[in-house]
Amino acid sequence: MKRLGTLLLLLFMSSQASHSQSWVNTQQYPFESKYLALEGGRMHYLDEGEGDVILFVHGTPTWSFLYRDFVRELSQNYRCIAIDHLGFGLSDKPAEVAATPQWHAQNLTAFIQALDLQDVTLVVHDFGAPIGLAAGIAQAHRIKRVVMFNTWLWATADEKRAQKINRMAHSGLGRFLYLNMNISPKVLLKQGFADKRHLTKAMHLQYLHPFPSKQSRVPLLDLAKALVGSSEWYQQQWLKLDALSTKDWLILWGTEDSFITTEYLQQWEQRLPQAEKVIYNCGHFVQEEKTAEAIVAIRTFMEK
Repeated sequence: MKRLGTLLLLLFMSSQASHSQSWVNTQQYPFESKYLALEGGRMHYLDEGEGDVILFVHGTPTWSFLYRDFVRELSQNYRCIAIDHLGFGLSDKPAEVAATPQWHAQNLTAFIQALDLQDVTLVVHDFGAPIGLAAGIAQAHRIKRVVMFNTWLWATADEKRAQKINRMAHSGLGRFLYLNMNISPKVLLKQGFADKRHLTKAMHLQYLHPFPSKQSRVPLLDLAKALVGSSEWYQQQWLKLDALSTKDWLILWGTEDSFITTEYLQQWEQRLPQAEKVIYNCGHFVQEEKTAEAIVAIRTFMEK
């Protein structure tokens, strides 16, 4: 009876997992889902191909779907791993946790250690950069290269744009917009595209589906609050960046990003004068607007 009960439980869990992924467009995202049990919940990830490791780290409100074409193409020559942060994509959405970038970085550090990843090419974007770079700084011996899309890694408390978002996120209206109206993937994601024709309806649905309820949208609000709330922690990572600054860096930057502007790029250029740079006339989501070009840039960078 005990074995039968265990079997039924496993079948139930399997059916629940299948149901939870029923909205995934398998033509756009034709990958086998894998999961790693962490202290905060099960982290979903892709692990495709063989060879040198490329680890893709997303920001908000995206998930590993953002890197689907990168995984499909680059896994022909490399081992491509793309995670979903807890609370995002197909990962568990734990309640009552302090879902700060610090917490996400701890989860990513545990993930890298659990898979014992070595000689990693770390690909980061948006909030995924403070998260990914912090994990990389903590175990720099595992990191070989860094590829970075539009992002930051320094104190944000004095930046006017960040202050504006912070006030909104902490207001009653902001809470309503994030939790009731799902404003992050519904509206803010779209605003990140310079050419909105690149965000098709089918694609947009894949960014909306992971957040079907108020509770599921809390991680989005948490990161919005952390834009300024984690300002001191960002600065601490910025001061520790020497642990990674001697690695090979590639910066892929969209110049039509209305929030993470070219002023941010200039700060990176000053800190990392040796980094290779490719500039695109597009918005925040280079991965979606300049997909083929960015894949070629990464492949060329890897082959050097």
